[in-house]
Amino acid sequence: MENRDGMLLTAVYQKPSYEPYYLPFNIVHPLHMKKNIIFTMFLRIIRYCSTFQAYLNEREKLRMTLLLIKYPNRIIDEQFNHVLSKFNIDQPLDFNNYNFIRQKIIEIPIKEKIPVDYGKIMFVHFTYCSSMRTYPKKFHALWNEYFGESPINEVLPVFGTRNVKNLQRQLIYTR
Repeated sequence: MENRDGMLLTAVYQKPSYEPYYLPFNIVHPLHMKKNIIFTMFLRIIRYCSTFQAYLNEREKLRMTLLLIKYPNRIIDEQFNHVLSKFNIDQPLDFNNYNFIRQKIIEIPIKEKIPVDYGKIMFVHFTYCSSMRTYPKKFHALWNEYFGESPINEVLPVFGTRNVKNLQRQLIYTR
């Protein structure tokens, strides 16, 4: 933070010992996790940087860091655009509209977390690899085959490496 002639300016702060390290792209993790890193860091940049120039500097530092750990430029740009579309912004950020769009993003409330009923939800965690892509669907098929008429079928199995909302949709689809 900086007070410049009565105007409060903010930017992303990094300690002198900061070393930018994010999940490398070539590591075996689901793609949605890698995309979420970009989405979250880019959203953080917009929220923290009060000037367009600070935003540009931080955005390019993030881009360079991600490129060095093998993130494709296409995916980086896709996630930058996804942040804007998530907040219904249909124009690129520029010097003239940055403050207005930034304020719009800041004012949108963060989605409330839905409380989890641990008596009705069972979390299933497994190490992700590409051959496990169809595992959740197969698991639900077996679950329904063996527990379809059992009282345990009221329990909702949720997989730890997947988006919970998508899993709930998947569970409904497979039941």
